[in-house]
Formats: sequence, structure tokens, C-alpha cells
Amino acid sequence: MLKRHSPDAVIIGAGVVGAACAYYAARAGLSVAVVDRGPVAGGTTGAGEGNLLVSDKEAGPELDLALLSAGLWRELAAVLPAPVEYEAKGGLVVAPDERALTALRAFAEGQRAAGVTAVDVDAGALRELEPHLAPGLAGGFHYPQDAQVQPAQAAARLLAASGAELHLGEEVTAVLRDASGAVRGVRTARRELAAPAVVNAAGTWGGRVASLAGAALPVLPRRGFVLVTEPLPRVVRHKVYAADYIADVASGSAALQSSAVVEGTPAGPVLIGATRERVGFDRALSTEALRRLAAQAAALFPVLADVRVLRAYHGFRPYLPDHLPAIGPDPRVPGLLHACGHEGAGIGLAPGTGALIAAALTGTEPPLPWGPFRPDRFDQPPPPQPPHQPPSAPPPHPPRRTP
Repeated sequence: MLKRHSPDAVIIGAGVVGAACAYYAARAGLSVAVVDRGPVAGGTTGAGEGNLLVSDKEAGPELDLALLSAGLWRELAAVLPAPVEYEAKGGLVVAPDERALTALRAFAEGQRAAGVTAVDVDAGALRELEPHLAPGLAGGFHYPQDAQVQPAQAAARLLAASGAELHLGEEVTAVLRDASGAVRGVRTARRELAAPAVVNAAGTWGGRVASLAGAALPVLPRRGFVLVTEPLPRVVRHKVYAADYIADVASGSAALQSSAVVEGTPAGPVLIGATRERVGFDRALSTEALRRLAAQAAALFPVLADVRVLRAYHGFRPYLPDHLPAIGPDPRVPGLLHACGHEGAGIGLAPGTGALIAAALTGTEPPLPWGPFRPDRFDQPPPPQPPHQPPSAPPPHPPRRTP
């Protein structure tokens, strides 16, 4: 027999974005249930490095959300009852030549106008910030607002602090709607959760969840790999990456792209990312991706050339075509809200996203304008069909993910 329960909102997804939505909704006085087909942080969050970056975002709505979130992460690190390994390590973006440095300088000027602290670092001063950097770099920019958390811990701590009712290992099989089309809850194999609002925080499966509610959202998976070295002394002090990483983040290419992002951790291992490629939900190991990462990391930090790699892991970033997440109420389905499509920035953008969702649920003033994140912004009229040709079939659902 199905069990019934009636919170104020049901959040689908127990990653860091869903956890942040639960936390800020609870702070606003709402009762919340969180449902996930797997464990806490079992998807994209658990495969992330914990980046809280402003350095890789150009001036615009995503940077505004990142700055809001950066301030909220600092608050969370101080008030959460258990640690999330928050580390305000700062970022360092380096340029191999004068041409790249000129482009970085123009990029940084736009960021400064939006409120980012970007400090110009000449070639000689790079070694003062990172003594083990390769020689011959033209210069770079230091971003003291960049930080890091342990992502799985962060999701777990936020959920615990929210007091949300958790239903893990339960796949949502239906989004329930009334005769008018408005959301009235969700169904799993074990229970029905009646609620006037449902938040889609399902990460790479956000498109599938949207379709259960009768809405379209073009979320695609974008695979990425990370290398983990043996424990070392703190040879890398900041989050360090080359300028071409910024172009990779903004690219919509489906092909394999790689640009080393290198950072030390308090426990000793060095984390080396990041690759991007659209290969569906293919979990196969890509030796080419790993080879590129290792070579690029050693080019930035020659000291890493002879260091052992203990393991590699990978996950899928939830990608939307314009590189902005879908956040807020869906005007096509009353009671449905979205908080997905953050690609590789979900951990950094989670608190701001949660604050926006809480504002929508309570009808209060949002901390940022909704417009750029509207979930229905991808809607376009279908192209005209030639005479006597039947309409195109809808795209198939993506394959099921194993928990």
C-alpha cells in the first residue's frame, strides 16, 4: 500500500543543489521532503571537486549568481553545525603568452565591474604565489574569492540542517497533477507525497523529470574525468588553471576538451581536472582524456610529472545549451519549479539557487532577477513541415541510470 504524506514542497534530487533548496526552504518556514533514486550526493555532486568559482565566469547572470552564492557559502561554513571543509584558497589563472594574457586582462575588467576581485599578477610574481609553477608563463590573475568545499559533505550537512524528510533509493515515477494541470505531488513505488509544489533538482536527469510533469527541458549529460594523485606536501596552494579552461567551460562542442585545473587538498592528494565531452551516459574509461589531463597538469607543474596517480573518477555535468541553469517556477506547469542544468558549477551556485527557489516558494522578493534562468526560455515553435510529411517523433527518453 502506498504511504501518503503532505509537505509544503517535494524536492526531487539529493545532490548539493537539492540540499540547498531544502535548506533555504526550511529556513523560510516550509516543510520539505527530498526524494532521490539513489543516496545523498550519488550523482554529479559526488563526482565533483567542490569548486566554488567566480574566476571562470564572465560578467552576466551566472557571475551574479556565483557572487551571491560565494557570500552564502561563507555564511554556511560559519553556521552549519558540522564542517564542510570550506577552504578559501583562492584561484590563479595563468597565461602562457602575451596574447592570452591580453585576453585574460579584458575578461577580468568585465568581471571587476560586476564585483569580482581580480588581481593582475606579472610573470615574476607568479612564483611567489605558486613556487612550483612551470617557468616561462606570461602572467595571470589571482582571484581571492575562489574557494572549495567537500561536495558530498556539503550536501549531507545542508540536508541534515534543513530537517527535511528524506526518501532515498526511491525513484519518482510520476509527477501528480490535478484536473487543471497544476502539480499536486509525486509518486514513487513506495509512496505518494502530496504537495502544492515540486522542485526538479535532478541534475543530469532534470529533463526526464520535467517530462514527467509535461514540460520540456533540454538537459544533456556532459562527461568529465578527474585524476587523484598520491598524498603530497602542499605543492599546489591555490586552484590553478590555464586560460583556455575558460573557453572550454563556455564551449558547446560535443568533442573531448581538456584543460588542466590543478589543486591541492588538505588531506594531501592533488586533484586534476577537467575534461568535457558529450557522449550521453557512457561510463567507459577514456584513456585519451586521462592522458591529456596528466600531460597538461605536468606542463603547469613539472613537479607532478613523476607523481603517482592513485585513481581516476568521472561523472556527468547537467548541460543546457546556453550554459545557464534553469531556476524558478515553470509557467507551463503551475506548481513545478526547476533547479537544474548548472553544468560543472552546481556546487558553487547551489546556495544562490536555493535562495531563489525559497523566494519562489514563499512568494517573496528574489535576491536576483529570474529572467535569464527562466525554465521555458528554450521553447520555440516547431519548424514548418513539408506537405504530406508527418511530424517528427519526439526524442526518446534517456537511458536509466543505475544508482
